[in-house]
Amino acid sequence: MRAFIFPGQGSHAVGMGKAIADASPAAREVFQEVDDALGQHLFRLMCEGPGADLTLTENAQPAIMANAIAVLRVLEREGNVRLAEKADFVAGHSLGEYSALCAADALDLSTTARLLKLRGRAMQAAVPVGEGAMAALLGADLVKARAIADAAAQGDVLAVANDNDPGQVVISGVHAAVERALPIAKGLGAKRAVLLPVSAPFHSPLMQPAADAMAEALANADLRAPLVPLYANVTAAPVADADTIRTLLVEQVTGMVRWRESVLAMHAGGVTHLVELGGKVLAGMVKRTAPELDCVSVVSMADIEELLKRL
Repeated sequence: MRAFIFPGQGSHAVGMGKAIADASPAAREVFQEVDDALGQHLFRLMCEGPGADLTLTENAQPAIMANAIAVLRVLEREGNVRLAEKADFVAGHSLGEYSALCAADALDLSTTARLLKLRGRAMQAAVPVGEGAMAALLGADLVKARAIADAAAQGDVLAVANDNDPGQVVISGVHAAVERALPIAKGLGAKRAVLLPVSAPFHSPLMQPAADAMAEALANADLRAPLVPLYANVTAAPVADADTIRTLLVEQVTGMVRWRESVLAMHAGGVTHLVELGGKVLAGMVKRTAPELDCVSVVSMADIEELLKRL
């Protein structure tokens, strides 16, 4: 069994998508449709920067999605690949869930782009800049991370945001609490604790205003049952019902991304092959979580050609 998986924030870089767009009309069509849906020259920003503008959450989220869907469209158009025939499940890390749902035809491309633009803006606006922070705890598992967050909170909001793999967990919350967690983390057994270069405390209770905004937007969005089930971030379990997915996408804004558990659940459910589309971030997490899984990252035309030999 096979799952197509889609990366989240942090997998963007100036120049992303340019080579595949130069090589394929199918990719160019994706980037043009996203530009049209957003009423901005997002693809030009992806190609030329500046990097600081691309990193803005409201730009990075639709850009990462567009890049992933462009890779998929090239596979579909030029490789005659049909997702429902080659994948049994889809999954995505945080915003990657929207890419996964677009890939599985639960959301159309324009709707996905607009939802992610709104999601990025709402997440940034939820907490004033400087009041929230996130930190990666390296060499810490979920149990250690929860102990670190509990010890550092001291009455402030501090939560586990991403359980990425057995040795990488991210905490998120009030800036002062995250700062307190850094020395505490080393004392409680983490190898390193590193502040992340993000502008808001994603996947924490502080994101509730953004969750409310997404609840309203998703209530009015045309979201259909996906062609194949989605392994959801907040449950680490497959789901195919459109209304349930809608609810889980709202919960995901404030909830923990259970990526490690999702990988283990896919493996336990019979998945043997994973294909990461549009990034090279998730494959490493997969290998550290379930080394026996075969996981390939597909970004370039050469990657696509190699994947077509394997499918």
